[in-house]
Amino acid sequence: MVWVFTGSFIGSFGAVLLKAGAGRLKMDLRALITNWRLAAGVVTYLLSFVFFVQGMRHGELSVLYPLVALGYLWTVVWSKLFFNEPLTWAKFTGLGLILVGISILFLGNAR
Repeated sequence: MVWVFTGSFIGSFGAVLLKAGAGRLKMDLRALITNWRLAAGVVTYLLSFVFFVQGMRHGELSVLYPLVALGYLWTVVWSKLFFNEPLTWAKFTGLGLILVGISILFLGNAR
């Protein structure tokens, strides 16, 4: 579980870097190649993939894969911190539903 949790945490930074890179994206090849934020976002997603694979090797997919959804929680936090995006009740409700769903899956697996 630690592998998958770590992968979702790292992957959330990948989303932040992709957004930061997309904001500076220009429609020429040279600018695309030199956009370090975009490249770092892709590398970060690849790194999170390595953690996900490690986690999946040692656990049940039906238990571990819902932990990937925790990346949404982290992404909302980073969106507020780095991009000053608003925290709305809809976002809180959605995150709450994700946490409730993950909890139900874990409780169902504990039997």
